[in-house]
Amino acid sequence: MDVMPLLLLVAGSAAIAAAARRTPVPAPLLLVAAGLAVSYVPGVPDYTLEPDVVLPLLLPPLLYTSATDSSYLDLRAQLRPVALLSVGYVLFSTLVVGWAAYLLVPGLPLTAALVLGAVVAPPDAVAATAVARRVGLPSRITTILQGESLLNDATAITAYKVALAVVVGEGASWAGGIEEFLVAAVGGVATGLILMAPLHWLRTHLKEPLLQNTLSLLIPFVAYATAEQFHASGVLAVVVVALYLGHRAWEVDFATRLQEDAVWKMVAFVLESAVFALIGLQLPVVLKGLGAYEGVDAAWYALAVFLVVVAARFLWVYPATFLPRIVSARIRAREENPTWRGPFVVAWAGMRGVVSLAIAFSIPLTVEGHEPFPHRNLILFLTFTTVIGTLVVQGLTLPPLIRLLKFPGPDAQAATLAEANAQAQASRVAEERLDALLADERNALPPPLADRLRQVLERRRNAVWERLGQANPVTGETVDDTYRRLSREMIGEERAMFVRLRDARHIDDEMLRTLLRRLDLEEAAAYREAG
Repeated sequence: MDVMPLLLLVAGSAAIAAAARRTPVPAPLLLVAAGLAVSYVPGVPDYTLEPDVVLPLLLPPLLYTSATDSSYLDLRAQLRPVALLSVGYVLFSTLVVGWAAYLLVPGLPLTAALVLGAVVAPPDAVAATAVARRVGLPSRITTILQGESLLNDATAITAYKVALAVVVGEGASWAGGIEEFLVAAVGGVATGLILMAPLHWLRTHLKEPLLQNTLSLLIPFVAYATAEQFHASGVLAVVVVALYLGHRAWEVDFATRLQEDAVWKMVAFVLESAVFALIGLQLPVVLKGLGAYEGVDAAWYALAVFLVVVAARFLWVYPATFLPRIVSARIRAREENPTWRGPFVVAWAGMRGVVSLAIAFSIPLTVEGHEPFPHRNLILFLTFTTVIGTLVVQGLTLPPLIRLLKFPGPDAQAATLAEANAQAQASRVAEERLDALLADERNALPPPLADRLRQVLERRRNAVWERLGQANPVTGETVDDTYRRLSREMIGEERAMFVRLRDARHIDDEMLRTLLRRLDLEEAAAYREAG
């Protein structure tokens, strides 16, 4: 097995993603563009997306990290718009795009056209999250887009399986399709509900951080594989487990949380970078089999399908936003009246991604009787052009669109005040607990040490309020910037002295690592306290 292409993919995509942080272009778009450019460089191997790799090996960890970073409470508050998009819109888009493709492409059977519709129906979790993080969407819109992209893959995969069964001659029906959808949805959720409590119990009872982090890396694959074993939705199982574990993460040991955060950030960075680069690298693979559809006809079909995909989302989002308010007085009384701007951004932010391509590549080569799958290569091409079109056109225009619509930015002062009030309440109960503990003679401490515990609480309580202070007139630094800088300077001197002591053989390397880890934790704590 030649591992060099894989190493080049990972290293190259990571380097481009890191470089993108210094440009105004979102990393996903730069990676796709780089993949397109590199795909025709002489000597570059063909990188074919393998569904057996993407769906069970790449999708679970990407969904898991996105779901654990999401808020269960926020998603529950936006359950109606999330459900309307992740289920209603996906089915609507499948039918609209499928019917349009059937009318546009001569000789394309309706069943094969519906396969195309299901393939390009779901906006991608990776694309939506990556772009949303970069452009700073309002929190409610971000929650809706993240919730949709976490759940819609299950709907699209089920719709694809039903349409595919009709094409290959397995005798699917509307009743069978509804039954399969219910089995996948209910089974996936049930699997997640069954697994989440035992997995959380393991996370809180394993005492070794390395074992806990190993378990954390295995969790998305366990949830996905278990659900798929019972023909349920592995996507939903992963999302349910991840939302629960993310909601209860505070119960896990602090050392595990610190390691998990670093590990999952690295995993997400590597996988997201590789995934978007892979999208661009598919161009030669897709074009090789296009055959009779090369040229103007293929370009026209690609443009038409892209426009239908974009228009279908607008046709669904606006009625789904305003019709519930029209028919329900309870919704009108409970929810703030939306403007046209929010639905416009939601409609425009429907980027497609690697899941659509992976599903398209899983289309079999033949149908019943060993006949070729009708127009398979054209479906692959139209999927590819739709993914590229939505990522480039919508991804590039989304940031200026948000600036043009002038969404109110987050109120930094209000957030700091809320943080300060929360910290004050937490410090008060902690101080009461400390007084109760010190009153017990079994917890007796010398006065300097007891005072030090109180000073830690006082410093933590005051640090947030100090962030509201004026900037330094000489340096322009805020108080928390100065605090962080001075803390780093002090810890840096300590760290250098420890190294000199090791070099002089006054301490050994094992002791050096222990001392440096202690300084690392103190530096991280100082950074967090200063905001």
